[in-house]
Amino acid sequence: MSTENRVTIDLADNGVAQVRFNRSDKMNALDPAQFEAIIEAGETLRDMKGLRAVVLAGEGRAFCAGLDVSSFTAAPDGERKPLTERTHGNSNTFQEVAITWRKCPVPVIAAVHGVCFGGGLQIASGADIRVVHPATRMAIMEMKWGLVPDMGGYHLWRGNVRDDVLRELVYTNREFTGEEAKEYGLATFVSDDPLGKANDIAGEIANRNPEAIRGAKRLSEAMLEQSGDDVLMAESVEQAAVMRRPNQIEAVMAGMQKRAPKFTDV
Repeated sequence: MSTENRVTIDLADNGVAQVRFNRSDKMNALDPAQFEAIIEAGETLRDMKGLRAVVLAGEGRAFCAGLDVSSFTAAPDGERKPLTERTHGNSNTFQEVAITWRKCPVPVIAAVHGVCFGGGLQIASGADIRVVHPATRMAIMEMKWGLVPDMGGYHLWRGNVRDDVLRELVYTNREFTGEEAKEYGLATFVSDDPLGKANDIAGEIANRNPEAIRGAKRLSEAMLEQSGDDVLMAESVEQAAVMRRPNQIEAVMAGMQKRAPKFTDV
């Protein structure tokens, strides 16, 4: 069950990491090795020096077709850990493949094309921003197999999808398009070139103060998790950590001088 080359990472000079699901012969479906490879990639990114942003996409005809059901039905029950066991901090293995993108310290932009079903949609939902081709086939698929979504989706969809819309999509496992996903709150942008658009966004982010970007991502997570009082304090803590530091001063000077900034990497 080798995870070698299942997920590739290529860090460019501008600090944007290109992360690719690389199981194109199976439309990047999730078997045990793919789960391990995605989690390993997420952990690698957390410690990567010079990282400014991540573009996440799938090779071949799909972003991710969801669970490779045949690979799990064949596993003996005795080899399966209880789903309630927290194997990765606050999540189990199945949830971690989606949650890991929120644990990444920099923004993650998912470029979604082809098929994005079930677990694939929950993984895309872990990204900060989702750029989806209008013809992408999408579904919260689990109910088709008599299951509930359990790969982090309910945690990640909060604040994005209207409650009644989400319930209908879950209960019926109805397929919808990338164009509809934008309307529902499951996509940020619709583009005929999702990878190109995702790279444009990542390039813009990479040109911002990296300390402020990381602080803003932490605040975005706190906004959904913490009380109002705690978020107000978190804002103050993050701002105090970046104000008058070299990167913040460089951001101001570069803007005034109308030149590209030269930041010190975090």
